Amino acid sequence: MIHASPTAAVLIIGDEILSGRTADTNLNTIARFLGALGIELLEARTVGDRPGQIVAALNALRSSHDYVFTTGGIGPTHDDITADCVASAFGVGIAEWADALAILERRYGDQLNEARRRMARIPEGGVLIANPVTDAPGFRIDNVFVMAGVPKIMAAMLEDVAPRLRTGAVVHARTLRVIGVGEGAIAAPLAQAARASPDLSFGSYPFGAGSDGEIGTNLVVRGRDSSAVEAAIAALSGMLDREKIQTIVMA
Repeated sequence: MIHASPTAAVLIIGDEILSGRTADTNLNTIARFLGALGIELLEARTVGDRPGQIVAALNALRSSHDYVFTTGGIGPTHDDITADCVASAFGVGIAEWADALAILERRYGDQLNEARRRMARIPEGGVLIANPVTDAPGFRIDNVFVMAGVPKIMAAMLEDVAPRLRTGAVVHARTLRVIGVGEGAIAAPLAQAARASPDLSFGSYPFGAGSDGEIGTNLVVRGRDSSAVEAAIAALSGMLDREKIQTIVMA
């Protein structure tokens, strides 16, 4: 088991994700971002544009994780309801903020219509998150970070989020690529290695025949002590070598 570290959850919001019209990539981006900061992503949920569902999911996640990151639903259209739902979850009011409105006025000038003004509505107690791509801000309230759903914009917002987070020890990972055999052939030595190093995480991920026809299993060892990870990989490789199973140590 990996030692305690700040924990996080992601709430992905939008009917377009659930319908299959849009493929989500934000979860992967956030997971990599958090991993580099030593923050453990423990859960992700996807909900549609339904207020009750958004509020319930947000309240569940924010009460059980150090941080929650939401993506989607903060644009100018009628179905962009995330800000209202966040306000409802926290039991606070929501109103047009002068600072947010000033940002939008500089961006849009005479083109700032009523629809775009909706993006200046921030829940009481919120703090703006900068958006260097389109300027329309996200916001933070307590342990919840509310960001855009467009991947390029969301990723850019993370630059302003990073300094606000409590970091932990980075998780190190090494992969042992097992050639020519499936998970069943290496389950016993993998279990033995996991028992010998309970502070580490051991994963098994089979891969099928690609263009080169190769099959096998990737064994991944993860932990915050890099020397312990290296020792576990070496021990596991030795076990499999004794059983005449070919392995390759990868980064």
